[in-house]
Amino acid sequence: MTNPPITDLPGLGPKSAGMLAAIGVHSRADLAARGAVGAYLALRQAGQPASLNLLWALEGALTNRDWREVARDDRLRLLLELEARGGRG
Repeated sequence: MTNPPITDLPGLGPKSAGMLAAIGVHSRADLAARGAVGAYLALRQAGQPASLNLLWALEGALTNRDWREVARDDRLRLLLELEARGGRG
């Protein structure tokens, strides 16, 4: 499996890549190591303006799905994981 840069992943563009670079995430492997929720929490902790739409996009990038599909199908699971890890949406 290749390790594409963040901007090659679906749903993540230059703005998202810039925010993710601030927490050391530059590739799919970096994102996978943290997971969508872990990366989202690290962004929030670093003071980045991460919205829940970015959380959906991060999960979509890892699962090769559109963020809207993730929001529809995985919202509850992701929000429960976020809450369990001490984060807020």
